[in-house]
Amino acid sequence: MSHPRRSVGEVGFVVALLGVVVVGLLVVLVVVASAARTGRQPATPQELPVEQLLRMQHEMLAAERRRGTEELRGTQTAIDRQVDAMREELARLNRLVEDTERDRREHVGELSSQLQAAGRQTEVLAETTQSLREALSSTTARGQWGERMADDVLRLAGLVDGVNYRRHQPLPGSGGIPDYTFLLPQGLTLHMDVKFPLNNYLRVVDASSDVEREHARKEFLRDVRQRLREVTRREYVDPAGGTVDCVLLFIPNEQVYAFIQEHDRAILDDALRSKVVFCSPLTLFAVLAVIRQAVDNFQLSRTSHEILQRLQGFEKQWDRFVEHMDKVGRNLRTAANAFEELEGTRRRGVERELERIDTLRRDQRTDDAGNGPPGVVPLALEA
Repeated sequence: MSHPRRSVGEVGFVVALLGVVVVGLLVVLVVVASAARTGRQPATPQELPVEQLLRMQHEMLAAERRRGTEELRGTQTAIDRQVDAMREELARLNRLVEDTERDRREHVGELSSQLQAAGRQTEVLAETTQSLREALSSTTARGQWGERMADDVLRLAGLVDGVNYRRHQPLPGSGGIPDYTFLLPQGLTLHMDVKFPLNNYLRVVDASSDVEREHARKEFLRDVRQRLREVTRREYVDPAGGTVDCVLLFIPNEQVYAFIQEHDRAILDDALRSKVVFCSPLTLFAVLAVIRQAVDNFQLSRTSHEILQRLQGFEKQWDRFVEHMDKVGRNLRTAANAFEELEGTRRRGVERELERIDTLRRDQRTDDAGNGPPGVVPLALEA
């Protein structure tokens, strides 16, 4: 950064020197012109005031040097200030870059760790998914998994096995064995079967071409209709035998249930005409909530009826209690009146008779004292 400062100083010095030379030339021209006007020959250089001219040039040169030096110093000071500011700014930028680089390395390290953890979790999820797919390839395993899903929904709904529903209870007469039988008020029951048509659905998901996907879709919907026919043939709907007028068919997967709704709405309509209600885990929860509310309402209604009966019995007992209480009150008032009479009139009568007896006894004592022998003191009679 020192080269620009030297270039500015040299340029100023050259300009000052050129100015002094130009002034000297102008002085010489002025002297020559004056001699020409007076008709004299130009003076020789010895005749010119050379020393004065040189002294003026030196003074002018010195003044220009001082001015140039001062300007150079001011410029250098301004440049130094700018350079210092630039150095501070560069230092700040350098620190900022270092901090940014350090943060970047830390974030990259954290991101790498997170990506590795995500990769491991993805591998575990892929293995679990593959294991689940292999496990669900069995019809028995799919049925058990579907019943486990139904058990979770029933538990969340607050239903208890053996109290609100029974599992795999044979139906008398028909030989059917529904997966779940819900116990409703007034001896009614509601049956439910768990169906999980998964094989062709997985083929739809894994299909690599539209033709293969369309074929798997048709096969899947055919499987669903086959499960529907199985439920309708098992006589799960028997109002005369104490069931409600419908049966539940539980699909234990929301995606499969949504696929059925999206690709063949006619299946659901045909099921309703056959008195079969398709349920997914979410819709089953809603249906069970309605069932639970109905049971609670029935229990409350029965309890209210019992309470009303108890209130009627209480009213009868209360009437009897009040009747006997009034009778006892009347007897107590009669006894109180008799006691008052006994304490008042009867007592005064007895006291009068006692006073008469005392009077007669005193009189008798007086008579006995007057009629007795001398020196004998009559004995007093005590009452």
